[in-house]
Amino acid sequence: MTPVEFARALGLPGLVDLHTHFLPPRVMAKVRAQFDAAGPLIGRPWPLHYRDSDDALVDVLRSFGVRRFTALPYAHRPDMAEFLNDWAAGFAERVPEAAVCGTFFPEPGVAAYVASRTAASHPVEVWKVHVQVGAFDVTDPLLDEAWGTVAAAGTPVVLHAGSGPVATEHTGPGPVADLLARHPRLRLVIAHAGAPEYAEFLTLAESYDRVGLDTTMAFTPFFEQMGGAYPAGLLLRLRDLGLAGKVHLGSDFPNIPYPYVVQLEALERLGLGEDWLRAVCWDNPSALLG
Repeated sequence: MTPVEFARALGLPGLVDLHTHFLPPRVMAKVRAQFDAAGPLIGRPWPLHYRDSDDALVDVLRSFGVRRFTALPYAHRPDMAEFLNDWAAGFAERVPEAAVCGTFFPEPGVAAYVASRTAASHPVEVWKVHVQVGAFDVTDPLLDEAWGTVAAAGTPVVLHAGSGPVATEHTGPGPVADLLARHPRLRLVIAHAGAPEYAEFLTLAESYDRVGLDTTMAFTPFFEQMGGAYPAGLLLRLRDLGLAGKVHLGSDFPNIPYPYVVQLEALERLGLGEDWLRAVCWDNPSALLG
């Protein structure tokens, strides 16, 4: 089965992938080096299946029938976010299928540049925040005004806060719960379905109107080898959440150690029904991206 055949069998015009990565070439080279070396935040061998130029990788997604996707840059130190945001804005100008993406980091001036990117003529459509790589707490006071701006705008934030693949002092559902208690209107999409804290992040998604999950790498054999299988007792709740518009296809392309279709096959194996697959792979992320 190919991704195109998968979509066609569901009667879909294609796929919408909320969690893909495109980065400035030097940054992407460093990211790939971390995967090649099984760096400290990777935790195991991670042989990348896709490795090419941006143009070639965009063509790969097009060949898979992916109609919309993201760049999802993420800052891991001060004075980096705006460089990434400028690059991602240019990428979206060049690639019509790409959403305008941005990132932010707890640093002086973060509230100002988040407000500017929100009010721009071509505003950020999806923010990316990576707690594990960035090594910061989402409740850092430097971020409070920025979170308020993002919540008021209703712009989705793909948030990697789960403790997979390697836990740090800042990962886990606790800080995210504290953040949502302060900003309950935040439109968060918890990356990797919150792995490995699946139950806790699922509960947060059920508890807050604007919180959802993405499927990125979850349910695949590779990911289950690291953190165990998704708990069977959560599947009916995951089905209901998806049918309610709050589970979104994500893949982590191109930084994945298997062919793209493996993610789709993993979703199909869950046995949650074709309506759920259509919602997750097209309806929900299409609505989120407008």
